[in-house]
Amino acid sequence: MKKILLMYISEHSGHHQASIALEKALLVKDPTCSVLNINAFKYTNPIIEKFTHKAYMGLIKKRPEVWSYLYDNPLVVKKTERIRNFVHKTGSKKIDKLIRQFRPDAIGCTQAFPCGIIANYKRIHQVDIPLVGVLTDYAPHAYWIYKEVDAYIVPSDEIRSVFIKRGIPAKKIKVFGTPVDPLFETSLNKNEIYKKIGLSQDPIILVMGGTHGIGPDERLIRVLDCSKKDFQIIVVTGINKKLFKKIKNIERFLKKKIITMEFVHNIHELMEISNLIITKPGGLTVAEALAKSLPMIILNPLPGQEDLNTKILTAKGVAIKAQNEYDAVSIAEELLDNPDEIKKIQEVIRASAKPHSASDVAEFLLQLAD
Repeated sequence: MKKILLMYISEHSGHHQASIALEKALLVKDPTCSVLNINAFKYTNPIIEKFTHKAYMGLIKKRPEVWSYLYDNPLVVKKTERIRNFVHKTGSKKIDKLIRQFRPDAIGCTQAFPCGIIANYKRIHQVDIPLVGVLTDYAPHAYWIYKEVDAYIVPSDEIRSVFIKRGIPAKKIKVFGTPVDPLFETSLNKNEIYKKIGLSQDPIILVMGGTHGIGPDERLIRVLDCSKKDFQIIVVTGINKKLFKKIKNIERFLKKKIITMEFVHNIHELMEISNLIITKPGGLTVAEALAKSLPMIILNPLPGQEDLNTKILTAKGVAIKAQNEYDAVSIAEELLDNPDEIKKIQEVIRASAKPHSASDVAEFLLQLAD
């Protein structure tokens, strides 16, 4: 029986969702496979994990320019090396216990922190467990780079080129895409979804802000409602209960048909019936939208990785960046008025989308486990 260890950080994150997608794909590929999927930060440093997550969320909400400076800054990477080594060492005993008890045949990490922990463990203990770094953003950073990593899974050829420039051997880099739930691999019956959710076949605009519901907010909904175009709105607020309540409170005053949801497990269905999505470009949301050939209007990207994601996605022609809520609605109206333009974007998306990413990465991990 093969044993695969998957590691991520933060329960409510794209890193976690990607690891869940991998777990599902692994069990589909090999039902006898034993998969252990854990939050590495919480497992090794539960107190630091709570503080770090709270600090990160506070930083991107209140001082996004600071995070932009810190993200993938070579000077910061160098200066934080001792801190990172200290954090790795504080969790080394727990990692050693985990490895000895579970005895994994391969390890996949969907975030750089656990990748660094395992790389450090491999170096110190001189073990040869295959280690795979699975990127969930289109913006690779230096915190991923360790010589003990056996392979990197990246979302695009552009990212492959960046890693090669940073000294990663080309043979170590696989362009499989960001792992999304295997449910995204197949087309669904739209009529059944319309009936299930309570919408008609009129155009639908999906509004999302990632798991934390950051980015598009109630202001966007009000501006969308003022549009003279006929369309329906689906809003997914994730775990942002405050935003959910705000939008629910204004629903009865809106002219358009709107359905507001909290964290859901059927994003694949919502994307299947949507004509457009207005969102911030989190790595997993982007990969899911690409898997469903759903044109993206990017609004309020977070500094750092999402700014870089935006540049790559707009350059590829699979997304359009909006300057503000009014611009986002104007772009949406223009696209809905020009179905040929939507089809053109969808064709570009299909050329770069990787809906089978989780299955491909799972197959690769199982091969390494041999």
